[in-house]
Amino acid sequence: MSAVRPAIAAGTFYPDDPTALAGIVDDYLASATASVSIGTPPKVLIVPHAGYPYSGPIAASAYAAVHGAAIDRVVMFGPAHRWPVSGLALPTASSFETPLGSVAIDTDALLRADSLRSVTLVDAAHTQEHAIEVQLPFLQRCLPEGFRLVPFVVGRTTPAQVEEVLDELWGSSETLIVISSDLSHFHDYDTARQLDADTSAAIEGLEPQRLPEGGACGRVPIQAVLSAAARRKMTARTVDLRNSGDTAGGRDEVVGYGAYVIS
Repeated sequence: MSAVRPAIAAGTFYPDDPTALAGIVDDYLASATASVSIGTPPKVLIVPHAGYPYSGPIAASAYAAVHGAAIDRVVMFGPAHRWPVSGLALPTASSFETPLGSVAIDTDALLRADSLRSVTLVDAAHTQEHAIEVQLPFLQRCLPEGFRLVPFVVGRTTPAQVEEVLDELWGSSETLIVISSDLSHFHDYDTARQLDADTSAAIEGLEPQRLPEGGACGRVPIQAVLSAAARRKMTARTVDLRNSGDTAGGRDEVVGYGAYVIS
């Protein structure tokens, strides 16, 4: 990979025009702030990664909780959609690009993580992956002072291996953990609502073993962060829970989207 990982989802998952992109993200955040109680910024966000018309409002409901927070590092985990990954994959790029500008990679944190056995440098895992990229415009609008990114594509691995990475990079209030994950996939509307409610109950209970199979494409990193949060006596809550039937219409083969904060 070159020094800059270019935006590949711009123009498909979200607008490629910077002004339009900033406007739509700001509108989502403004609507979310009006309906979500904002207190102390959370440590962990779990947010969806579909196209913005589908999941953008739901993601914004979690990002509104960190708007303007003193965060300078974001450690993000997204599932592998395009490339088979063994373990967790980091890029060699020095920055990720979006229409809103560049996001620098935290090279010191990357080197620390790369020392773990489950972590490797695999550029191909990032080249066409959208799950991390689609989160960046939200972060760029919420953290205008800038932040450094540590982006992991999660493949065939265990929650314990992801939790080891979390423990290495957990940091303090300057570090935000983001898990990029949609919920249930391609069920009818009512079935999806029930499955997603079960997933939400497991998240709110910090009970990784209760996460249903097929309940989330980011199931493994969610399980890892729930275990890490439980050890730290943290609290999780659901701030939005909908599906593509709610945001885009239709009741057949919907995809679930949830937004969660852990403090």
